[in-house]
Amino acid sequence: MAAIMRQSVLGRLLWQKPVSAIMIKDARYCSAAIMASVRSKINEKRKEALLGGGQKRIDTQHKKGRLTARERIHLLLDPNTFVEYDMFAEHSCSDFGMEDKKIPGDGVVTGYGTISGRLTYVFSQDFTVFGGSLSSAHARKICKVMDQAMLVGAPVIGLNDSGGARIQEGVESLAGYADIFQRNVMASGVVPQISLIMGPCAGGAVYSPALTDFTFMVKNTSYLFITGPDVVKSETNEDVTQEQLGGAKTHTSVSGVAHCAFDNDVHALLQLRKFMDFLPLSNKDASPIRVCEDPWDRMVPGLDTLVPHASNKPYDMKEVILAIVDDRDFFEIMPNYAKNIIIGFARLNGRTVGIVANQPKVASGCLDINASVKGARFVRFCDSFNIPVITFVDVPGFLPGTHQEYGGIIRHGAKLLYAFAEATVPKMTVITRKAYGGAYDVMSSKHLRGDTNYAWPTAEVAVMGAKGAVKIIFRGQQAEEAEHEYVEKFANPFPAAVRGFVDDIIEPRTTRMRLCRDLDLLASKDLKNPWKKHGNIPL
Repeated sequence: MAAIMRQSVLGRLLWQKPVSAIMIKDARYCSAAIMASVRSKINEKRKEALLGGGQKRIDTQHKKGRLTARERIHLLLDPNTFVEYDMFAEHSCSDFGMEDKKIPGDGVVTGYGTISGRLTYVFSQDFTVFGGSLSSAHARKICKVMDQAMLVGAPVIGLNDSGGARIQEGVESLAGYADIFQRNVMASGVVPQISLIMGPCAGGAVYSPALTDFTFMVKNTSYLFITGPDVVKSETNEDVTQEQLGGAKTHTSVSGVAHCAFDNDVHALLQLRKFMDFLPLSNKDASPIRVCEDPWDRMVPGLDTLVPHASNKPYDMKEVILAIVDDRDFFEIMPNYAKNIIIGFARLNGRTVGIVANQPKVASGCLDINASVKGARFVRFCDSFNIPVITFVDVPGFLPGTHQEYGGIIRHGAKLLYAFAEATVPKMTVITRKAYGGAYDVMSSKHLRGDTNYAWPTAEVAVMGAKGAVKIIFRGQQAEEAEHEYVEKFANPFPAAVRGFVDDIIEPRTTRMRLCRDLDLLASKDLKNPWKKHGNIPL
C-alpha cells in the first residue's frame, strides 16, 4: 500500500515530512486537473465514436435509404435499453498508413438490450467506418458479445453491413473471421442466432450469416456474395450486376440462402422485432406465451368445405393454417423459395408452434430437393429450441424425373425424414388429403414418433394414387372397375385409422380445438434420444 501511495502525486507529497497545508492543496488541485483532462478526453472520444466515419459519410448512408449502425440498434431494441461494449476499441494496425486512421469503435457497435422486455445481444457493423470491414479488434468485439450471450443464454442478432476482411490487416482479419465462425458453431442449437443483411456482405463475411439460424435481407440495398461482379467478370467473363449476383431476390427465391426480404431498413427491423417474439431465449428457456383472446376451442366451419372433392384440384394450404392459428397471425419463412412446402411460426392458444405444410397449389405439393432441405432445416431449429411442430399433409409423393434423381433427391429427401425422426418436441400431424408413398412416412407420420396424428374425412393414405396403382395391380383388366375398387379400399382414411396409424378421423372444423388441447397435454412431454456425440445426417 505504501508503494502505491508513493507513486501517486498526492502520495509522494504526503510521504514527505513535514507536510504543509499548501502542499496538500496543490496536490489536490493537480489531481483534479488530471481528472478533468481525462474526462475531457473520454467525452471527446465518445463523441468521435458516436459520429462513426463522420457526418459526410452518414449523410451518404442516408441518401442511399440506409440507417446508420446506431440508428438500427435503437430502432431494433426497446427504447433506452441498449448498453454498449467497447466503444473506445481501436485497431492496432500500423501498415499502409493505418496508424493515422483510427476511429473509436472500429466499425462495429456491440452490446445488449431488450426486445419486448427480453434480453438480446446485438452487433451492428458500421459501413461509414472503413466500409464496415473486419479487423482483429472488430472481430474481438463481436466475439465478446457472442461469448456473453452463451454464458447468460440469450439470442444474438447481427446487423451485417460489411465489405469483408480489412485488407490492410491481412491474415489477422481472416483469423478474426475464423474466431467468429467457431462461435457460430458453438452457439448453434444453444441460443438463437439471427443475421440481418443491411448492406454489402462479401467474401468471408458471408459465412457467418450462413452459419446462423435465420438470414434476412433488405431489398435493393443488401447483397451477399463470395466474389463480386468484377471478379466474376475477370474469372468467368460473365456480366452480372450486384443485384443479380447476390441481391435479396436471388437469395430468397433462387439460392435459398436467405429466409426473408424486407422493403427497407425500418421495415426489416420492425419485422425482426416481431419475429423475435416467437423465439425462446435459449435451448433451456421456454418460448414466450402470449395472452390469447382467440378462443382455443373455436370451431372453423369453413374448413369443412375447403378441400375439393376432386383429388386433382388444388387449394391453398395457407388458408388452412390461417384459419387455425391464433388471430390468423402466421410468420412465414422462405415464402418465395420451394413454394411447394410452407414453413413458419404461429401461436396456438398463445404458445409458439412451428408449422410445416405441403402446398397443393404448387407442384401438387410434391416433395423435391429444395422443399426437403427447407423443411428439414426448419424442423431441426424447432427441435433445438423446444418449439412444437405441427404438420399439415397433402403430398402425392416425391417429384419424379432425372433432374431430381441426378441432384440427389434420395439424399436430400432423407434429410427431412431424419429431421422429423430425430425431433423429440411435441409433434402433431393433420392429413388433409393425399398422403402417398414414402412421402407419407416422411411427413411426420405416426411411425416417426408422431404424438397425435389426425386425418380429415378427405384424407387418402395409400402407396400411390388410384390410376398409377391400377396400372400395376390390374394389368390387362378393366381399368375403370379396378380403379373404383382401389379407391374404395385405399383412397380414404380408414386403412390407416383401423391400424392405429392415425389417432382419429376428425371433422375439419374441430382441428384448432384438437391441436390446442393436445398442445397443453404435451407441454410436459419428456422424450430423449439415445446418447451420442451427434448423429450423421445425410448432408
